[in-house]
Amino acid sequence: MTAQERRTAVIRAAVTEFARGGYAGTTTAAIARRVGVSQPYLFRLFPDKRAIFLAAADHCTAEIRRAFERAGEGLEPRAAHDAMAEAYTGLTADRDKLMFQMQMYAAVYTAESDGDEEFAARIRAHWNELFEAVHLRLGADGRETADFLGTGMLINVLLALGFPADHPLWVACGHDHPGKRRYG
Repeated sequence: MTAQERRTAVIRAAVTEFARGGYAGTTTAAIARRVGVSQPYLFRLFPDKRAIFLAAADHCTAEIRRAFERAGEGLEPRAAHDAMAEAYTGLTADRDKLMFQMQMYAAVYTAESDGDEEFAARIRAHWNELFEAVHLRLGADGRETADFLGTGMLINVLLALGFPADHPLWVACGHDHPGKRRYG
């Protein structure tokens, strides 16, 4: 593998490890083991755990943003909304990616508590880019953008907490459990 291919493998492994253990609970040794490299080699690719987490955050949010941009490209706002929602349904199928998103929020809180505003700001910047991409696809309508992203966050929470497809909260939020259409 080239160094770039190894970097990509490390980022993917980091998403899985951080999703399961959080920032504080994940060691670089666990990430290195998952990739099949030594820790010294890992540190030739990334200077520290913080850089690995930030690269994983970039990877995760960029993947969502690209999926939304592709899905909504050339569509009117209502059609873009529906296409982006369908695209996100596909992304939520990977529980590690979903849980990594949740860990990103926790990492921002922890970073701010520890006085590492730069770390928190970098993760917030990824989400700001995601917001802007959705906002443009939805015709720059702030209310539609907030509703779309807010519903997405509610769906993330329902999925992360394991609410079953027939739970009334799915009905209350106005959506089916994403797996219901895929598997039901």
